[in-house]
Amino acid sequence: MTQAPAPDGIDLSGTWILSDASGDYSCDATIPGDAISALASAGLIPDPYWGRNEYGLRWIADRDWTIRRTVDLDDTGLALVLSGLDTVVTVRWNGETVLEATNSFRSYRVDLGDVARPGSNTVEIVFHSSTAAADALQAAQPFYIPYQASNSPIPNGNMLRKVQCDYGWDWNIALAPFGLYGDIRLEQLGAPRIPRIDVVQDHGQGTVSLGVTVHVEDAEDAEDEEYAITFAGQTLTGIVEGPAVSAWFDIENPALWWPAGQGPQPLHELTVTVGGTAETRRIGLRTVELLTDPDPAGSRFAFRVNGREVFMKGANWIPADALAGRIDRDAVRGLLQSAVDANMNMIRVWGGGRYEPTWFYDLCDEMGLMVWQDFMFSCNLYPSTPAFLAEVRAEVAENVARMHHHACIALWCGDNELVGALTWFPESVKDRDRYLVNYDRLNRTIEETLKATDPTAIWWPSSPCPGPLNFGDSWHDDGNGDMHFWSVWHEGRDFEHYRDVSPRFCSEFGFQSYPSIQAIRRFAGPEDMNIAAPVLESHQKNAGGNARIAETMFRYFRWPEKFEDFVWLSQIQQGLAIKTAVEHWRSLKPHCMGTLIWQLNDTWPVCSWSSLDHGGGWKMLHYMARDFYAPVRVVVRPEVDAWEIVAINDRPEPARVTVEVTALDMSGRKRVLAELGATIEAEAEMIGEIALDALEEGEVMVIDWTGPMGRSSDIFAPKPWKTYMLNPPGIALAQTRNDDGVWTVELSAETAPAFFVTVEADVPGRFSDAAFHMTDSTGAALTFVPADPSARPAFTLRHLHAATTA
Repeated sequence: MTQAPAPDGIDLSGTWILSDASGDYSCDATIPGDAISALASAGLIPDPYWGRNEYGLRWIADRDWTIRRTVDLDDTGLALVLSGLDTVVTVRWNGETVLEATNSFRSYRVDLGDVARPGSNTVEIVFHSSTAAADALQAAQPFYIPYQASNSPIPNGNMLRKVQCDYGWDWNIALAPFGLYGDIRLEQLGAPRIPRIDVVQDHGQGTVSLGVTVHVEDAEDAEDEEYAITFAGQTLTGIVEGPAVSAWFDIENPALWWPAGQGPQPLHELTVTVGGTAETRRIGLRTVELLTDPDPAGSRFAFRVNGREVFMKGANWIPADALAGRIDRDAVRGLLQSAVDANMNMIRVWGGGRYEPTWFYDLCDEMGLMVWQDFMFSCNLYPSTPAFLAEVRAEVAENVARMHHHACIALWCGDNELVGALTWFPESVKDRDRYLVNYDRLNRTIEETLKATDPTAIWWPSSPCPGPLNFGDSWHDDGNGDMHFWSVWHEGRDFEHYRDVSPRFCSEFGFQSYPSIQAIRRFAGPEDMNIAAPVLESHQKNAGGNARIAETMFRYFRWPEKFEDFVWLSQIQQGLAIKTAVEHWRSLKPHCMGTLIWQLNDTWPVCSWSSLDHGGGWKMLHYMARDFYAPVRVVVRPEVDAWEIVAINDRPEPARVTVEVTALDMSGRKRVLAELGATIEAEAEMIGEIALDALEEGEVMVIDWTGPMGRSSDIFAPKPWKTYMLNPPGIALAQTRNDDGVWTVELSAETAPAFFVTVEADVPGRFSDAAFHMTDSTGAALTFVPADPSARPAFTLRHLHAATTA
């Protein structure tokens, strides 16, 4: 059956045949998708994520592989359009080479007029070994370009414009996957196309002017075509007379787009037609500014949205799966929704992953998640050869043009940690001038291309960075710019060390935990349930990570006897570490105006810094984040001479809080230490002090407050939890199920306080709360929503006494 192009072309996605160059392997492959997933689905290789299978599968990336299919045509005036082509690729049409591609971050359009024929056509896409290509490119460099070997057991990934963590990372599997993850379709030649729409906003008092520039390709054929541009109930029409047409729309009393927690996210449809070609965009009307003005502490780093300074609360985003063929839009939506549900308003798309597809930014627009967008360079040094920089220009121009109109885009950042990387390698330390100039050529290429594509873009050279053309230490200098603070994890410092720094904006900080026991069972058998087992060690990619988790646990807790309790306690520990940092830095507002946790999600089931398991389950950190990122929060800030009680308000309007501070001993006895009240503007304010000798031996501090969000509570333990003589709380558990498959779990503590109370289920789903404290006999009621409404889960109760007392 022959196929003629529809208005949006012939879609060539679907089932192709995958085979290696030697002919040893052949199977169906779903395109878009990756080859490793195809081989696993066909049963030709074992599950890459199970056990230690990763190490026996790295040979796949060392071979050339081909996908092929036939397509029947009755029209040969066609162009082949491809995107997400990963990475060193030859495309052949009827045996003729029509494309040699080397950049997975850009798209391609190939004229098939000379090679397509009526009837049956054969399409072949050859994925050349990226490992061999990377090695060859390194050998061809005018001088050696170092990469971070501790992150990348597969070498020289920095030579290619490809997802850098494909070669491994200190949380990722190393398989160097390949495939085609975007579009593959045929388009009619000669028809007018709209490859790019530029949008600019000019905000006045109660008005917005929206400027739209529509770029038209094949303009010779498009001239004299009618165009129409519609926005906010207005339509402007005309005749195409050149390569672009422009229009302005004036909107009175516009409905503005706000970050989550600051207001609604209205999106207004922009529609463009040229002849029979149509494109749409959804536009959120808003202004974003980055404030870097000097002050007595150094210089600020704060975002102002629609004239209002907003404290950014969020996390770093890495690819949703190590194998791109397994990335699912609905699953990604769930991950992003979990960020919003935890009171986050910003994510940072980290520079070692990928520019996400357009639908990702659509979701962020809808949810009010602002995006700090890195360009895709991370933790290595990179070439500055003309060929490499030409590819960089192409990918930057294309992705900025594709993404710039999204309301969620807050900032474009040149790279992740490349300034610091100049000090990590013997070659760049010995010859700093050469490598600094090499870096500057890359960084300037990115900046100039960004500004040429979107002159209104907010640019930040690198993360972390004190400021433009400042190549200082942003890991330990907290006076300027954004900071990455890793001393607590990588140097094994106490959690209290987070209070020794006062960042202006901390864009990376983290502490590891184990994945939840359900996630562990997806890669390990019963015989592997031990932190020293080879399988568990193979799912820990940070050198010394397991030992650091264990050593820290010795410092803060009594040792758990059961593996399941160890896993759970590692997550409690992770949550306390990040809670310590976030609450202290939020208490410094407006000196500090943002914290982005490393990291939100995982690429596969692994020990890591994430708050969400691979698959989207909430770890204890994410439950805690929902609380410590709450819009109104009361915290304890330890100082030399007192414990300060600080109220924090991120809402746009003032917040009235009433606070009761009590002392609680391990038998459940309470006594009031202070009763406080205050009205807090959109800031952090110290509203009272508790004397250091107010707590007796064996007591913790309970802070109860009532504010705009209702009643909330927290506990501050001034000493490590291992020093407290916990008593068995005698918790009783009762469970019921409603007609919708939602479970209610009722708890009562009969004899003593219970700390970090958590109920686990043996099926996937989400509890309404976890890691909470029960300080009296009032009890608690939780809901559990299983992923499968028909599931009949078994529940397990955990709390600190049960997990750490034999």
